[in-house]
Amino acid sequence: MAEAARAGGHIIGFAATTRTDRWWVGPLLTVLGLGGFVVYATWAAFQGSHYYYGPYLSPFYSPLLFIDPNAPGAAPLGQAWFGTWPSWWPSFLPASPAFLILVFPGAFRATCYYYRKAYYRSFFGTPPGCAVGPLPRRRYRGETGLLIVQNLHRYALYFAIAFIFILYDDAFRAFFRDGQFGVGVGSVVLLINPTLLAGYTFGCHSWRHLVGGRLDCFSCDRSSALRHGIWKGVSILNVGHMQWAWASLFWVALSDVYVRLLSMGVLRDLSTWG
Repeated sequence: MAEAARAGGHIIGFAATTRTDRWWVGPLLTVLGLGGFVVYATWAAFQGSHYYYGPYLSPFYSPLLFIDPNAPGAAPLGQAWFGTWPSWWPSFLPASPAFLILVFPGAFRATCYYYRKAYYRSFFGTPPGCAVGPLPRRRYRGETGLLIVQNLHRYALYFAIAFIFILYDDAFRAFFRDGQFGVGVGSVVLLINPTLLAGYTFGCHSWRHLVGGRLDCFSCDRSSALRHGIWKGVSILNVGHMQWAWASLFWVALSDVYVRLLSMGVLRDLSTWG
């Protein structure tokens, strides 16, 4: 039997491979995970409602730049940075604060080195796995077609860091209801959320490069030695970057779901407030 044509030692053809393991499980789970998150986040953003259950605020809607006080489950107007919803907002979009928020963490994740590998393989088949044939293309361009967009990752990093501090502030507020300190399940959920995001963000390759990865000599002066220590700490987070990425993605969606169900009256929050 004639052997199939090979290129660079690999069999030619989409999904063609000599691998005998279930290589397709990883890409399939990525499609289900990322695809499910995108669908849910888009749906939640279009709702524009049930994102607040005092003192809990969904991370999908934080910070609250504008508020439509007439929306069910909306936050008190006093929590808006700029007041009521502006008149210039397009009429075909609901008055949802999430539309002004999700683009920034979304840009950071979409250009993340790990997620690029994940969705290139799972959604675009370039290739779907190691030693597995990619989708047929006239000319392979690698990342050159998207390079300018993907390079935005280093700038999206600054927004991602800012959001961590904003979400920690939300978590702090989640321990106070009507000025009284207490602890609820929602308080813990909202505290875990920015913690996981911090582990993901501060283990990012761009942050690792920024704090010390671009230096040629760590022992040349005292400041370089300090940066070397920071760089080693970041490298520990970087080793588990994939795990941080998935855990934080899952938890931010879970946080929105929990607040939404409380606001809708589906769940009852267990707390020291009673």
